[in-house]
Amino acid sequence: MTEPVYLTADGRDELAKELQFLVTVRRPELAVKLKEAVSQGDLKENADYHDAKEQQAFVEGRIQYLENLLHSAEIINGSPKDGKIGIGSTVTIVEAGEDEEETYTIVGAAEANPAEGKISNQSPIGAALLGHKAGDKFEVETPAGATKFKVKKVK
Repeated sequence: MTEPVYLTADGRDELAKELQFLVTVRRPELAVKLKEAVSQGDLKENADYHDAKEQQAFVEGRIQYLENLLHSAEIINGSPKDGKIGIGSTVTIVEAGEDEEETYTIVGAAEANPAEGKISNQSPIGAALLGHKAGDKFEVETPAGATKFKVKKVK
């Protein structure tokens, strides 16, 4: 049995917007590009044709992935109301012995983007945070060894 796929409402909306763009804009653009490349003749050595086919295959694969993801995802609406960290929670933590705070939003793996502060519930820190509350201390096993953190805030 596969693990459930979690999306926040914002993540669902972003992925739905991407799907809409791929279906209504990108797919027709590539169809035109492919038709033009075919009209050039000899397909064996036609770089435009091969490029268009590769792009089309990627777009069709992405469309299929997004459709399946959006169809089967469990939508998480905000963080749990009991103060415990869950998917959808925004958490501020600080590493033991450090002053610099780090803020993350716990999301499902499909919408994780560490550069934007969105970490997966399956990542080492994301998984370790689940179930904790503000004030709790926790430890995460990293490649450099165990690292201790304290939860400062949960929203």
